[in-house]
Amino acid sequence: MIVCKNLTKTYINGDVTTNALANVSFSIEKGEFVSIIGPSGSGKSTLMHIIGALDTPTSGEYSLDGKEVSKLSDDELSDLRRDKIGFVFQSFNLLPRTTVLRNVMLPLLYTNTTKKEREERAEQSLQYAGMEKDKFMNLSNQLSGGQMQRVAIARALINNPAIILADEPTGNLDTKTSHLVMSALQELNKKGHTIILITHEMDVADYANRIIHIRDGMIEKDEINIPNDHKI
Repeated sequence: MIVCKNLTKTYINGDVTTNALANVSFSIEKGEFVSIIGPSGSGKSTLMHIIGALDTPTSGEYSLDGKEVSKLSDDELSDLRRDKIGFVFQSFNLLPRTTVLRNVMLPLLYTNTTKKEREERAEQSLQYAGMEKDKFMNLSNQLSGGQMQRVAIARALINNPAIILADEPTGNLDTKTSHLVMSALQELNKKGHTIILITHEMDVADYANRIIHIRDGMIEKDEINIPNDHKI
């Protein structure tokens, strides 16, 4: 599904040149659950932006479903992000004074769907993400952190994307709530979704079946992982 070949990303600020990524190569198959872990400044956020088609490499190739992403037009990139990738962020990015259902419906507002179709798909997506039905009409600012993240996951799923890209999804959550969110991502992976998780915490990365360690813009280690029994 994803093939990265010799990805390099260089930032130039005056006389200072920073290599955020240096010849990074790896592939991810459909249905994998992969964690990309590294400390601050390791290059993992830059890599996430490239995988999410939010940025392009200085050199190297990134292909998604056989298409080289760097060769796509702006409109094609927008379509790719809308149709192929569901984003889940640390800060949830929900509209605070908007209902749970409407927050999940937002990605469908500019599609050729009726209001009823949007509502039905949003309800299905929320149920799929494990959200309680009696919370659908609550405002998002009335929810707990874990509930808000489940809404964010449901919104990421609304277009049935091939990939769920989760950027530090437990960063604002306590340990118990983090476990519930990560367990939800594991369940989605078991249902066939490809999950790519960006994190700096080993306890979080350990929920995945494969862990890519990145440091100083390079892959340090790429290993198969067996999640602990209590996390499944």
